[in-house]
Amino acid sequence: MGLLNRLMGNASAVSKEELTKKYARLFTESETVDFGFKLIRDTFIFTRKRLILIDVQGLTGSKVEYMSLPYKSISRFSLESSGTFDLDAELKIWISSATEPSVSKKFNKKIDVYEVQKYLADKVG
Repeated sequence: MGLLNRLMGNASAVSKEELTKKYARLFTESETVDFGFKLIRDTFIFTRKRLILIDVQGLTGSKVEYMSLPYKSISRFSLESSGTFDLDAELKIWISSATEPSVSKKFNKKIDVYEVQKYLADKVG
């Protein structure tokens, strides 16, 4: 079973091929997708160079924000695991010397946030 399947199971998984085809205009010529997943309407794409967060906004979803976070600009990140009453885990990412996290996303139990943080630790460290 691949890293992507270990992270989310099949429910939220998005194949490398599908991400590459759908978001081709976002990638550089030498950039390849390592893995990606979809969380409700948001999409996370981890490439060899950066993390791309795709945030579909509004009721119609016609407005989309594409946030590119080069791994070298991530100064730190934190993981808050899910608890008994709070079923969501949370990942926070700080960029450069920011005092507040630039990214804060909640994950349900289908996504293994420990694998996500392990991947980030390898890329950031």
